[in-house]
Amino acid sequence: MSEVIANMSMSLDGFIADANDGIEHVFGWYGSGDVTVPTAVEWATFRVSEASAGVIRHGQATIGALIGGRRLFDLTGGWGGTHPMGVPVFIVTHTEPTDWPHPDAPFTFVTDGIESAVAQAKAAAGDRNVAVASPTIVRQCLDAGLLDAVQVDLVPVVLGKGIPFFGELAKSPVRLSDPTIVQGEGVTHLTYRVQR
Repeated sequence: MSEVIANMSMSLDGFIADANDGIEHVFGWYGSGDVTVPTAVEWATFRVSEASAGVIRHGQATIGALIGGRRLFDLTGGWGGTHPMGVPVFIVTHTEPTDWPHPDAPFTFVTDGIESAVAQAKAAAGDRNVAVASPTIVRQCLDAGLLDAVQVDLVPVVLGKGIPFFGELAKSPVRLSDPTIVQGEGVTHLTYRVQR
């Protein structure tokens, strides 16, 4: 059965990017090892430890769709029309972009809320999971009770300030299970189940 899973790389103090949206400190582990893991795009081939490669390969095998927010979409330039996971992407936004240069890309702009985005992404994913990769959208999913798990790629760095993975939730606390843990090089992969 398809699940909705949040996944982000995060600093020890809870940030997914620095105050200028820089990700080099939290994404450095994607180039810290000797095992090559190709993705759907050439520019995002990873070189990680064997343990992290297993985590990435598992994600590639089990993720069937991705949900993101408009801010992340704009910051990445829409990943050039192909997300590294190579799956359909659903962007939650108030308004669709009028200048999207990749109209045939597997991107859907969802303007009627998070519940609709999750339903559409689940339909596209089939039996595979839906990844949520945007902090605002993760918070919306938590508040709506739509998230099944949280995966944190915890990086041993303290940023001091930046873009938080978890901000103010409308419905808190959210209780999580004890994590499963995979120790990589320069990263610890933690997976928590959302308890309802």
